Amino acid sequence: MTIGFVLSILLVTFPFFALVLCGYVAARRSWLPQAAIPGLNSFVLYFALPCMLYRFGAGTPIAQLLDPSLAAVYLLCALLMVGLTIALTRRGPGHHMGWNDASFGALVAAFPNTGFMGVPLLVALLGAPAAGPVIVTIMVDMLVTSSLCIALSRLDGADEHGAAKAARLALKGVLANPLPWAIALGALASALDFALPKPLMSTVGLLADAASPVALFTIGAVLARSQMNSAVRTPLADYVPVALIKLVLHPLLLGLLGLGAIALGLPLQRSTLTVLVLVAALPSASNVAMLAERFGADNGRIARIILLSTVLAFFSFSAAVDLLTG
Repeated sequence: MTIGFVLSILLVTFPFFALVLCGYVAARRSWLPQAAIPGLNSFVLYFALPCMLYRFGAGTPIAQLLDPSLAAVYLLCALLMVGLTIALTRRGPGHHMGWNDASFGALVAAFPNTGFMGVPLLVALLGAPAAGPVIVTIMVDMLVTSSLCIALSRLDGADEHGAAKAARLALKGVLANPLPWAIALGALASALDFALPKPLMSTVGLLADAASPVALFTIGAVLARSQMNSAVRTPLADYVPVALIKLVLHPLLLGLLGLGAIALGLPLQRSTLTVLVLVAALPSASNVAMLAERFGADNGRIARIILLSTVLAFFSFSAAVDLLTG
């Protein structure tokens, strides 16, 4: 690849990771009070990001949002990632990890930071057609991957109904999450060829435009807060392998599954597979740290996996883009 092509990729990816760094530094230096971070999270989760997803969903042909081949390949990969990561971490050398920590480690290995980072970054790199496949991956991860890992995390409990209770909590969390509803409304608008009145659409557009910078800044602040509030030192062996699984194994496995699906005759486009592999090459989702804290897992370990994968992804994600689009 030419140096100019690599530089053109870095010109796109650098601002995204620079905004994460800005949020991290702001929180570490106390320029952004920790008490303000939940407010930023709420703005992104309940206002900006739903508007961005609605806009992309409404502007994407409904056939792209209901692609069974895409969803099947991505879901199979997610299930394999969860199973492999749990198997490796629960029976790792020198220690035996419980279901709670192993399950959230598997979630952080299988769940890319698609909402806060992936949608704006991949659309900037590949254009608006990338939005449809990315939105499908978000739905799979929120509806299936997260719910499965939360249910598995309860298997340590003495209560035989622990997993079922966790599954109900996960489902309740999905229903209370505005992102699936925003995607569904956008898909409905696309199917019906419906357009909001211009003043409302302008408001949606303003909030959507704010989603990317505020979300990326918030990722950095959340990572800094998790690191500052973690009192326990986590061994390297407990988090470095999971970060590498996320950045290396996840995109590689998804690419192989996608090529296998194409070879078997499934109607999966090569361009769509490129989007899926780049989704898998993203760093771990920052919201997993909050879920781990809520369910009593080792939040310090999860935060370190997210932080390390985010730092390394600046290089590994750029390399993946270079390899797949050059």
